[in-house]
Amino acid sequence: MADSGSAARLARIPASPRRVHLIGVGGTAMAAVAGMLVERGLSVTGSDNQLYEPTASLLRNSRVGLMTGFSPANLSPAPDLVVVGNAIVASNPEAVALLDSAIPYLSMPEALWHFFLKGRRVLMVAGTHGKTTSTAMMAHVLDAAGRDPSMLVGGVASDFGSNYRLGQGADFVIEGDEYDTAFFDKGPKFLHYRAIGAIITAVEFDHADIYRDLEHVKSSFRALVEQMDSSRVLAVCADFPHALEVSAAARSRRLTYGLRGGEYGATDITVGADGARFSVTRDGDRIQDSIHLPIGGRMNVANALGVYVLLSAFGVSGDEIAGGLRTFKGVVRRQQVIGEAAGVTVVDDFAHHPTAIGVTLEAIAERFPGRRILAAFEPRSNTARRNVFQNAFAAAFDRASRVYLGPVYFKENDPIAPGERLETGALASAISARGARAIACASNDQVLERMLSDARAGDVALFMSNGPFDGLKERFLAALQVRGSGTT
Repeated sequence: MADSGSAARLARIPASPRRVHLIGVGGTAMAAVAGMLVERGLSVTGSDNQLYEPTASLLRNSRVGLMTGFSPANLSPAPDLVVVGNAIVASNPEAVALLDSAIPYLSMPEALWHFFLKGRRVLMVAGTHGKTTSTAMMAHVLDAAGRDPSMLVGGVASDFGSNYRLGQGADFVIEGDEYDTAFFDKGPKFLHYRAIGAIITAVEFDHADIYRDLEHVKSSFRALVEQMDSSRVLAVCADFPHALEVSAAARSRRLTYGLRGGEYGATDITVGADGARFSVTRDGDRIQDSIHLPIGGRMNVANALGVYVLLSAFGVSGDEIAGGLRTFKGVVRRQQVIGEAAGVTVVDDFAHHPTAIGVTLEAIAERFPGRRILAAFEPRSNTARRNVFQNAFAAAFDRASRVYLGPVYFKENDPIAPGERLETGALASAISARGARAIACASNDQVLERMLSDARAGDVALFMSNGPFDGLKERFLAALQVRGSGTT
């Protein structure tokens, strides 16, 4: 499903490029590629309109020359190679100038393959949920086992303080995204990585801006499965029926795992304030006792089980895997406690799909038993802003006591027609009908105001968005700190 021009573009790369420019450098993976190229000794520049955390800090701490805005002038003097991010549209002025020039260019996945993945054992995590955490987890386990892996992940791995690392070992652990590759290549990114081993964590409908429906999503995962021959290993989560379906005809060695089915299972699961504990079974027989995972949540137990299954297939011992899991610190913005003040614990999370919201709230409830959860949600992703999950979102908030819905994030030249947008008022009513008290706020400032009014000692305040959410979590915590100090 990758475009037919990929080989031609790769063939045009200079033998020894010295200057590389990235259009759309602010994307998580693009920022990682920029930093990796710098570490390889290349001179790197990048352009973008806006930079958000944590990518902004990662770029500022690198030696990437940053240019604000998109302009043909950013291509003068001409770099040896340009890497184009998938957020860049064909009408972008810098992209137009690039296509009018003779400068060689690649998509981000093509650049990754050419500069970093060739010759490595690529271990990839794909799927609708859990990719980032599972990728960071696998990289940490391999590092703890002395394998010195390379890594690229769609978030900041707390164990490494970065979203990438370049190791000297044979393994490159990468997050495989089903999102499209570039404006000139509408196939999914993960087909470019040519994984030797892969995990499919889940298959559900997502990315409504590029996929028509669930069948369209499944077609991309089928292409991934078809790409993997008998020399490769595929670990598939049996808890998601569509993941089993798309991998049913796999030519690779397919291993299934899950909390509710599969060859490999997790048993004796306990989840509490100190994280999760579980044992591993294969065909019902216990093969690994009492693994401790410091990050909680049953979904993270499933993530850890997938990592266990894939790494076991590549010769990492069960004790080595358990040892790495025991010290895993997680990923920034995944159930991350950012502080506590006035008796209220403040948690930041990236959840934006109804399944992810549901399991995040379940994990928070298990981690902080008996405490009220005040959940704020910003419909910001290209899927969350649409009404495709209007009904599914209602059930996702069942574990919350109070729900504060921010307004649907508006993009300039928004492609979503008014009739296709999520109706937060109707959603608030549907959530309230199920038991939690929900309010559709007219602004993010109102979200902050209402949460501060409702918050009391013992509560957990959870902020969920795939963007900065107007800095609400930081503003909320700061206001609580003032309250706790007794000053005004």
